[in-house]
Amino acid sequence: MNAATLRVVLVDDHPVVRAGLRAVLDAEPDLDVVADVGDGEALLALLATGEHVDVVLMDLQLGAGRPDGAAVTRRVHESGGPPVLVVTTYDTESDILAALDAGALGYLLKDAPTEELVAGVRAAAQGRTVLDPSVQSRLVGRMRSPGTALTPRELEVLDRLARGESNDQIAGALFLSRATVKSHLAHVYDKLGVDSRTAAVARARERGLLRG
Repeated sequence: MNAATLRVVLVDDHPVVRAGLRAVLDAEPDLDVVADVGDGEALLALLATGEHVDVVLMDLQLGAGRPDGAAVTRRVHESGGPPVLVVTTYDTESDILAALDAGALGYLLKDAPTEELVAGVRAAAQGRTVLDPSVQSRLVGRMRSPGTALTPRELEVLDRLARGESNDQIAGALFLSRATVKSHLAHVYDKLGVDSRTAAVARARERGLLRG
């Protein structure tokens, strides 16, 4: 291992995916996967030991009942940890904005070409932003139509709406007043051109704002 080798940790709840990513990255002479773990708590425990890590590759879905990738990314970022590069199958606006807002330095999809993934790891280690082309297109689209783009908070409210949560449940989960939740929903309905919760969720999924 030479002095310039980048130390990488993989976080994904699927062992087969971790094995595949490890094989791809370990084939590069300047990359070394020092650990692969299945959840965020294992990652945080590893980082707490003082293990030197240059880049973390983070999936967004880390198993039922466990903190998702965005939540774990926020904890890594707020603790001054290594840069996080999200590598996931999801390209909805709610996922993208949640990850970037949490402090992720980049966002790639799992079907990205090998050379793009490898280049992304190197770029993230240097502190450069890495975005999948489809993610870039979504973000550019938001910038071009700011009046109709949902804010990150509106997307959070809409995401919880899609899970079947009531206004009171959403308010409690997001530490908002019930009136604030209703205000966010009114804005969501207006921007999506709908007049009901069911229609809002359906329209959001059609537009790729939420997972289908």
